[in-house]
Amino acid sequence: MANIPIIENHEKSRELFTKATKIIPSGVYGHLGPAEGQFIPVSNWPLFLTKAKGSYMWDVDGNKYIDYMCAYGPNVLGYCDPDVDAAAKKQMDLANCTTTPGSVMVDCADLLVDTVATADWAFFAKNGNDATQGAMMAARAHTHRKKIIFFKGYYHGVSPWQMKKDYPGVLEEDVCNNIILPWNDIPALEKTIEENKDQIAALIAQPYDHGNFYDNSFPEAGFWPKVRELCTKNGIILIVDDVRAGFRLDLAGSDHYFGFEADMICFCKALANGYNMSAICGKEFLKSAMSSLSYTGSYWLSAVPFAACIACIEKMKKLDTPKMFFEKGTMLTEGLKKAGAEHGFDLVTSGAPALFYLRIANDDSMVLHQEWVAEMVKRGIFLASHHNHFMNASLTDKDIKYTIEVGEECFKVLAKNHPELF
Repeated sequence: MANIPIIENHEKSRELFTKATKIIPSGVYGHLGPAEGQFIPVSNWPLFLTKAKGSYMWDVDGNKYIDYMCAYGPNVLGYCDPDVDAAAKKQMDLANCTTTPGSVMVDCADLLVDTVATADWAFFAKNGNDATQGAMMAARAHTHRKKIIFFKGYYHGVSPWQMKKDYPGVLEEDVCNNIILPWNDIPALEKTIEENKDQIAALIAQPYDHGNFYDNSFPEAGFWPKVRELCTKNGIILIVDDVRAGFRLDLAGSDHYFGFEADMICFCKALANGYNMSAICGKEFLKSAMSSLSYTGSYWLSAVPFAACIACIEKMKKLDTPKMFFEKGTMLTEGLKKAGAEHGFDLVTSGAPALFYLRIANDDSMVLHQEWVAEMVKRGIFLASHHNHFMNASLTDKDIKYTIEVGEECFKVLAKNHPELF
């Protein structure tokens, strides 16, 4: 086993965070913030970085990590991928944010229509939230209906209509047209559609249940084709939120992977390897509804991300990244499971290997799992306690083998700290 150093110094990171809390709400906010519950104990995680390259990142204290969070998904090829960055620089030398869009926008749309199975058109924005909200608005514009069906455990963004009524700043009126149903329950869906005849504008869902704080799960056999049938029969727009899983399962879209076609599909994270853009792709019959929206933003048509997107998609096709991610993700998760079992721990891996979810099942409280993850981070393997993780194309077999070695070392530590379990 390789010598595994332990990271103990986060002095500069803490100093910077103390300063940040005085001038930025929460200091670091969102998923990346220590208040989110993903970093437990917070003292084991770096909060600020200086650089990143490939599968690695370095914090402000000089500590190096293999990063399995991949910026929560956008890093699909590797940080600072030379081909994507070269395409972005070439475009930047010409122009980026201009009064009218650059011709590269048309090239990018053409590539997406050619790549994504359900796409007759592409509409661009900046964040995943922009895409899911735009798709919902287009569905309502087309159907002249109000209600939206979600599946339990959903996360589709941060607009008030996507949240829960007990969230700060969210009004009951914001979510009064939301219907939340359980996954894999066709009878419940049929009943709901019948009870809300001609009132449901859209059903929006992730391609499979990849939520946080619980094992991820795939749809049951026949679930999606039946959902597609019910939506078509009842004039309901079927929207797939592929912001997180998009291009990691199938370059034609995750609906294609599961054997059906969405009416609209929303992409963001893996589109451009970290250059900020998102996209809605949809069928021809919805193009007029999308065109009718008063929906845009100051930087939505910036040219550099379009150039990066083209380079990213072309490289993913060349590398066949879905196959690569399945193989590498399986190698990693099976190796970690085996390492856990050798020391008496049941490490459950769920979801797609390309964006796997981890949970130590010996303890329902999740405390053991959090402790193991924290030990991994102390040894330079950057994970989050209760979120799925991501493969990227720069991750080597050597990185994976080392990660498994660290995992085994951390299971040894866990066993030593908890003799009461054995």
